[in-house]
Amino acid sequence: MIRTRFATAAAVLLLAACGAPDAPNGGGATDGPVPEKPDDAVTINILDVAGNLQLTQGMIDDFVSKNGDQISKVTYSKATAPELVGKIKAQQSAGRVDIDLVLTGVDGLAAGIDQSLWTPLLPTHAARLPGMNDYQEGAAAMQKLAGDFGVTITYYPSGPLLEYLPGKVPTPPKSAQELLAYAKANPGAVQYARPSNSGPGRTFLMGLPYLLGDSDPKDPVNGWAKTWAYLAELNKYVTLYPSSTSETMKNLANGSAKIIASTTGWDINPRVLGTVPKEAKVQTLEGFHWVTDAHYAVIPRGVPTGKQAAILNLLKDMLTPQQQAKAYDQGYFYPGPALKDVTLSMAPEESQKALAEYGRPEYEQLIASNPLEVPLDAKSLVAAFDRWDREIGGAKVKK
Repeated sequence: MIRTRFATAAAVLLLAACGAPDAPNGGGATDGPVPEKPDDAVTINILDVAGNLQLTQGMIDDFVSKNGDQISKVTYSKATAPELVGKIKAQQSAGRVDIDLVLTGVDGLAAGIDQSLWTPLLPTHAARLPGMNDYQEGAAAMQKLAGDFGVTITYYPSGPLLEYLPGKVPTPPKSAQELLAYAKANPGAVQYARPSNSGPGRTFLMGLPYLLGDSDPKDPVNGWAKTWAYLAELNKYVTLYPSSTSETMKNLANGSAKIIASTTGWDINPRVLGTVPKEAKVQTLEGFHWVTDAHYAVIPRGVPTGKQAAILNLLKDMLTPQQQAKAYDQGYFYPGPALKDVTLSMAPEESQKALAEYGRPEYEQLIASNPLEVPLDAKSLVAAFDRWDREIGGAKVKK
């Protein structure tokens, strides 16, 4: 059962003036009606702050190859989520928005909503995105976090999971208290990355209130008494918090960490790539609830309406079953598709081979038999990150 009791910042924000000066990055008005297609083919500049292109670049390139009358060229760039707000705000303040489409996780989405950076897409353009009617249950819940400003394009149940090498940890912890006891007996052996920089890190943070039976898992300020006490105790036996998930994976592989926070995608893909030994295993803890995750497409304020038209047509195509099947990738965001009834048999052969060898059959049952919870809303997530940095691990984050 999906639990959707939350209030997204998007629901309460009053969007600042939607228009911006006409920009020289493609010409045309930046507000007003969005045509069905651009008058002339446009260049679309895409910024990825979530690693989403690993899942979707094939979808985008395929659309562009077939629709040269709409999009003549695509440029791709990448940045970290913390850099996103500054980049977009600087361009909007200068009246020249050169980033046309942003691919982001919950963190960048939330920060942009808080700063009124995004063009509202819904419900105005809902009819142009019929695939949104076919979201699977978890993706539909994640879409609510986007309010009117983003479109869910990929989805996965995420975690929190514990990952370990059975040769190093023959009997993994099966409860939160057993994990704490293991950390106490093995100082430095348990590791998770700084939550504001890491999907597995923040999933571990948001999953603990369910594991511990806290009073309100959606309220880190007033409802996480057990979680904050647990994290403070665990912190005594954590020697450092890596600044990225990839560092924890390398540390698991080299033995400097014995148990790390993980997710389905971070379990599968690093083993496909050889970063983590194939024999690594995962473990859930008693009382486990999935904390779901998604990637979104957002359009910054100030993008000309002609470009908006091309982007909406691109998103429509990305939300079709044949394109969504590409999101299986090599397990990076497992399963990946946001739409229901998109099976692995529909995915490219490379994806099918990788998941046949490195996937975990038990995931299907784990996903079906455990509750799915949406992440914290924007305001609460920022509050949780801030408190963690101040009171738990900020001083031990690896620079």
